[in-house]
Amino acid sequence: MEPKDINFAAMPQTAVNVVTKPAEFFQGMPKSGGFLEPLVFAVIMGFISGVIQAVLSFIGLGPGAGYGGGIHGFTMIIFMPIAAAIGSFIGGAILFIIWKLMGSQEDYETAYRCGAYLMALVPITAIIGVIPYAGGLISMGIYLFYLVTASIYVHNIPSQKAWLVFGIIFAIFALIGVYGEHKARTMRPHFEQWQEMGEKMRKEYQDQTKDMAKSTEEIRKQAEKMAKQYKAQADEARRQAEKNQ
Repeated sequence: MEPKDINFAAMPQTAVNVVTKPAEFFQGMPKSGGFLEPLVFAVIMGFISGVIQAVLSFIGLGPGAGYGGGIHGFTMIIFMPIAAAIGSFIGGAILFIIWKLMGSQEDYETAYRCGAYLMALVPITAIIGVIPYAGGLISMGIYLFYLVTASIYVHNIPSQKAWLVFGIIFAIFALIGVYGEHKARTMRPHFEQWQEMGEKMRKEYQDQTKDMAKSTEEIRKQAEKMAKQYKAQADEARRQAEKNQ
């Protein structure tokens, strides 16, 4: 597929269909057709997610709250599309291996397309993620449902098997995620204290630098004044010597 053949106008509806009609979408999703269109879709969803996270960080919500929100938000606008592009291939490879182990007969391209179109969930989970602890669990639950749906309608894997395998995987990641968020929230007050200490030290250093500069200027002025006095005295002595001659 050439870039000119990508139907950008249809992408908003594609995202809506993935979110609202996952079974219907995955039943009709082409299993081949190249990587370009799903890649572009994933990058656009990543960009939208980055914008959402930037707005949330500006108002003090989300992972960037308390960590230099404005800078963090701007970084996310740049980072998320890049992460989406790279992550879509890595995620596709991981899903391909999992589905293969579960008995899927589909190739990597099909697994990639499933993962890339599931990026339609990222803007939603970016908003849900602001809820402490529960946000991450809800997001994982959403992905679990959609991955099971893709497993059933694209890879022809029995529903019970799909729920069991992905349920175990997501349970492990949920535990890791909750623990990681707990540690991050525990460390946040310490980080803010270090930030305040650093700001205080920076101001003290600036004040000391200003005082030193002021002292140096006063010393320079005194030296100039003394030099003028010595010069005046030397001139007076020279004139007296000339008179005595």
